[in-house]
Amino acid sequence: MGRSSDNARRHRRQTVRILVDYQHAGGVSCDYATTLGAGGLFMECEDPLPKGTVVKLRFRLPHSEDLHELEGRVSWLRDGITGDRTLAPGMGIQFTDPAATGPLARELDHLD
Repeated sequence: MGRSSDNARRHRRQTVRILVDYQHAGGVSCDYATTLGAGGLFMECEDPLPKGTVVKLRFRLPHSEDLHELEGRVSWLRDGITGDRTLAPGMGIQFTDPAATGPLARELDHLD
């Protein structure tokens, strides 16, 4: 399943590979985010959470000691097949508190 076209990106995204701990109603999980922006992230995972699931995320950017703790919601899923290409399966998570993403946005602006 892909993203809907009415969910246009409002924030620039960075390609990353950071480990993210996330808490959800089913417990605690840990997977890698491969893209990250001030509005959300994409996390590669074999067993994505259902769309609409609320999560609490914790992660650090590369070469940083600042721990980011944000809340989000699963907004889209990717099953790994997109047209004739095979991409990593996972889930797109939209951050739900824009005010809390300010420090992340500032740190992303300085990320190489």
